[in-house]
Amino acid sequence: MSHIGKDLQIQSYKHDESLHRIWEKATVVDEGEDYIVVVNKRTKVIESNGRFWHTREPSVTWFFTDRWFNVIGILKKKSIHFYCNIASPYVIDDEALKYIDYDLDIKVIEDFSYTTLDRNEYNKHKKKMEYPSDLKVILEAELAELKRRIEAREHPFSHDLVRRYYDSYLKEDPS
Repeated sequence: MSHIGKDLQIQSYKHDESLHRIWEKATVVDEGEDYIVVVNKRTKVIESNGRFWHTREPSVTWFFTDRWFNVIGILKKKSIHFYCNIASPYVIDDEALKYIDYDLDIKVIEDFSYTTLDRNEYNKHKKKMEYPSDLKVILEAELAELKRRIEAREHPFSHDLVRRYYDSYLKEDPS
């Protein structure tokens, strides 16, 4: 069943199944056998403690069924940055698109230089939530794969691709 054109809620969880964060609305702009692409603009984000905020910049996000990461292309005023989450493959049910966030993140700026973030938070949670050793191996391997893709400018690390998806979204929903 295709979700293209539909609005989804996105729910992020932690390994212990606790709710981490909710994005109230994202519009599906593309979907394949092993991925889905959503766009959001000024979306309300609700934290697990009930606090909320709105995204400042529009974004295009890739979620995968076979990769342990998701990739957000952020459209800044004069550039495009990427933010990558080490996270479980996604699932969609009647309620939302859902995934587990594993703390490790990569921030990629316009020139594709990048920084790995939140290693301390990951180390704390892997102990506290007792990540199995095979999961830790997968997460580190996927972190390395993300870095390889960034350096090679492999899908979805393309400024043009982010712009194309966002432009197609604006044609459908110019608000």
